[in-house]
Amino acid sequence: MIAVFRFSLLYIVGADDTCMNKQTQDLTLTCADGIPLAATLFSAESPKGAVMVAPATGILRRFYASFAAHLAEQGFTTITFDNRGIGDSGGGKALNQVDANLINWGRQDMPAVLRALQAAAPDTTYHLVGHSAGGQLLGLMENRAEIASMFNVASSSGSLKNMTYPFRFSAAFFLNVFIPFSNLLFGKTHSEWVGMGEPLPKKVAAQWSRWCNGSGYVATDFGKAIQEHGYDDLTLPSKWLHATDDGIANLPNVQEMIAVYANIAHEIVTLDPAELDYKDLGHMKFFSSKRKVLWKQATDWLHAHAVA
Repeated sequence: MIAVFRFSLLYIVGADDTCMNKQTQDLTLTCADGIPLAATLFSAESPKGAVMVAPATGILRRFYASFAAHLAEQGFTTITFDNRGIGDSGGGKALNQVDANLINWGRQDMPAVLRALQAAAPDTTYHLVGHSAGGQLLGLMENRAEIASMFNVASSSGSLKNMTYPFRFSAAFFLNVFIPFSNLLFGKTHSEWVGMGEPLPKKVAAQWSRWCNGSGYVATDFGKAIQEHGYDDLTLPSKWLHATDDGIANLPNVQEMIAVYANIAHEIVTLDPAELDYKDLGHMKFFSSKRKVLWKQATDWLHAHAVA
């Protein structure tokens, strides 16, 4: 099980966070509910558009630094951020005291980040690059209509029922045994012990587990914890990339997540690492600088949709 889930930790440690320059600025944002978030702004000299990079569950913003710097070089002012309870967005509290969950990541954190991006790059178009969870939560944002397009990587429903064996055994153990056990013992999920990113606030991990055991991820809580949402309202264009060796964001799960966004225009691109002469891509490696050639998929998309 540990070997199967080693993907995240390897590429957080190996992420390039040496991209800081005079056009890069660390920020502290404040959400509407008063929670502070850590973010980094990568400014383009004459922005053609602006991009919010929304992270995967438990992944630090520095993991996306090389990618964000590349987008800025291509003319897109870009912001990365740590969700509440992750990395530098702890609010000075111990993790087992942070009141964070996936819903307030979408309802509070992402809207605050978009507002900061709009302040930094006014009078342009705004785009979401979502990685995994980052592409699942757009429908919870109160300012979602201000996003002109969405480019998702490895974003899917993550439904356990659509995963294939033997990966499904490992995923079921993590979701249904490891998470509740760690939450009970420590008041948080030590996801870093199994290579699943940073330690997680217990409510984030518990919700993650419940949604992956359901259908449509966030849709699992429609009519329950989520009484109002905007998934049906969105009609923006979207592109969804996933890799054939990604056990989580397989094609059925990508399609299931797209179905939650009932009215969006969408395109699915399946990446086969063998055809691209890569050993693997999985859930994380699109953002590795060693796979930089793939970033043209994102920049081509942004250039095509960054029309004010």
